[in-house]
Amino acid sequence: MVKTTLVIMAAGIGSRFGGGIKQLTPVGPSGEIIMDYSIYDAIEAGFDEVVFIIRHDLEKDFKEIIGNRIEKVIPVKYAFQELDDLPEGYERPAERTKPWGTGQAVLAAKELVEHPFAVINADDYYGKEAFVKLHDYLVADAGKKTDGYDICMAGFILKNTLSENGGVTRGLCEVDAEENLIKVTETYEIQYRDGRLCGQTESGDIFEIQEDKHVSMNMWGLYPDFFEELESGFQRFLAGIKPGDLKAEYLLPKIIDKLLQEKKAAVKVLETQDKWFGVTYQEDKQSVMDAIHGLVEQGIYQKKLFE
Repeated sequence: MVKTTLVIMAAGIGSRFGGGIKQLTPVGPSGEIIMDYSIYDAIEAGFDEVVFIIRHDLEKDFKEIIGNRIEKVIPVKYAFQELDDLPEGYERPAERTKPWGTGQAVLAAKELVEHPFAVINADDYYGKEAFVKLHDYLVADAGKKTDGYDICMAGFILKNTLSENGGVTRGLCEVDAEENLIKVTETYEIQYRDGRLCGQTESGDIFEIQEDKHVSMNMWGLYPDFFEELESGFQRFLAGIKPGDLKAEYLLPKIIDKLLQEKKAAVKVLETQDKWFGVTYQEDKQSVMDAIHGLVEQGIYQKKLFE
């Protein structure tokens, strides 16, 4: 039987827990946070363990708020993402305060992840369907030989991932007839303008987007061999940073897109019709709470998880 791991990127949580920290904003009827629902859905889908990626300075508080509670229902491990955790020969610039990105975050879990794994953000609600599809793909495809890295991703529908309170950034996906990913393009300030859904390129050009476009919400299915690419790629990334650039990030979508363009990976897009929720803006909190309460009223979740 193939085991699977859920990796949750939570190192971005602030050092002061409580009000203002969006990953820990209660949204459920019994004080549940978004992570609770992701873990609940992952367990239901068949995932066998959870790896939290956090920072060392958050460990005590994180365990008290969620970790100790979750380890009662599923095995839990901790990986640590730190600014100074760099390959030999590299040092963090003294002025650098921005994290190195999601690629380094996942790389931090290398020694803990032995099985096929899904990667998610701590502060996103993904819905049940995506967890089931990723889990089933990872299990069914485990051990198959390919010419490159075998990857899958949850393909959300753009209109199901928008905020009513402002523009959002999404990875727009080009997908072929066999549901294989061709390209991911990071697109900014996606919102309705005069009745049309529009986004901006990195250079600021505005263009119209179809509502039913597939988008990446940083929910990936990967295998342990991917850590080799993350490790070697991180060194190349560090070597290529321009002097004085303190904001460059090593990001999963860009890493995977580069592998696609180099024909070193195949990415299966697993479409989900579920609605994504997240607290991008402070004003989103109420709409997320309303949505979660609606799911509880429909019987999709019980009033108190993990009873």
